Amino acid sequence: MTEPIPDDLLRDLTPQVVAVVTRRCGDFYAAEDAVQEALVEAVRTWPERGVPEHPRGWLITTAMHRLVDAKRSESRRRDREQADHLAEPEGRETSAVDDSLDVLLLCCHPSLTPASAVALTLRAVGGLTTREIAHAYLVPEKTMAQRISRAKATIKGRSLGIDGTADLAARIPAMLKVLYLLFNEGYVASEGDHLQRVDLCAEAIRLTRLARTALARVTGTGHGEAGGLLALMLLLDARRPARVDAHGAVVPLADQDRSRWRSEATREGVALVDAVIGTGRPGPYQIQAAIAALHNRAPSAEETDWLQITALYGLLEKVAPGPIVTLNKAVAVGYADGPGPALALLDDLLRACEENGTGGFADHPRVPAVRAHLLELAGDLDGAAAAYEVASVRATNLAERRFLTSKAAALRDARL
Repeated sequence: MTEPIPDDLLRDLTPQVVAVVTRRCGDFYAAEDAVQEALVEAVRTWPERGVPEHPRGWLITTAMHRLVDAKRSESRRRDREQADHLAEPEGRETSAVDDSLDVLLLCCHPSLTPASAVALTLRAVGGLTTREIAHAYLVPEKTMAQRISRAKATIKGRSLGIDGTADLAARIPAMLKVLYLLFNEGYVASEGDHLQRVDLCAEAIRLTRLARTALARVTGTGHGEAGGLLALMLLLDARRPARVDAHGAVVPLADQDRSRWRSEATREGVALVDAVIGTGRPGPYQIQAAIAALHNRAPSAEETDWLQITALYGLLEKVAPGPIVTLNKAVAVGYADGPGPALALLDDLLRACEENGTGGFADHPRVPAVRAHLLELAGDLDGAAAAYEVASVRATNLAERRFLTSKAAALRDARL
């Protein structure tokens, strides 16, 4: 008779075990590989033998044995002595959240590319296998293995842990960015291009919870931006069930069936926003979460507080300026003040990008999509149809491309 492994047990233990083994052997590269082998052994044997009384200690001991087995230059006797010495004594108390935060910060090190950091985080902190990560990103397993190996080689030799408050403060933004990129990858993929065996949105939310808890323990206070990011993820994730229809077509926010939104995630996200806003100077994730909360709170699209959303985008432009922020603000202005001012704002944005050397932003897929939407609001159906057609060509997501193409066709038909 087999005994199922409790949900999330291995995922929760993975970063803790990686941290302990890394500190003991002094090599994150070797430790992470050894822990992966220990996890595979656990999945193979625990269902038949039962989960050990001390699963964390079992994984640490097994991983250390794997490390010892890899060093055949020493005698078998010294191998056994080292393995026995390095095995974790039962009942030893260590801080799981501190270990998890150390590993997460190392995997999200600023020296790594975002793609490499995400992949390494999923493996070393999320406990996913290379095959699962490759499947989630639709790349060959060999390609993902090479990406993870390069990431580990990049941070090889870097110490595990935080060197004071200044070091922690400097590394938090990179960690939060990686977690947001991870969530966004899953969010875009959920639009119907493919079915993922790994729910990247759920994994990003889980890891962000872990990060927020760990930061609160280390700093003694809550971290506003970590709370803001978690709130943003929850509020966006709440809408996922209504983002596509039964045929896999994208459903715009204004047309979504809000009864399908996850009410529990919305409640938690809104409560988090209320808790973190006003506790200090708001960061970009807190402001984006506040915008998302206004959408989720509105009973219908018509009752959305677009004036407040416009004001929040204005604040976001000051805190984290960028063309995407202004582009999103143009959409809000279109509803709050009308399509005329919004189109003027869009034209001003493109002129500014041309003048400051970022004129390539005009080719961004969302630019013609926003213009099309605003032209449709203004009643220029021919102009809107033409812009939707341009946007459909530039779209990188199949479901989005189908939606934009159908919008253009519907407007063309309406003119006949």
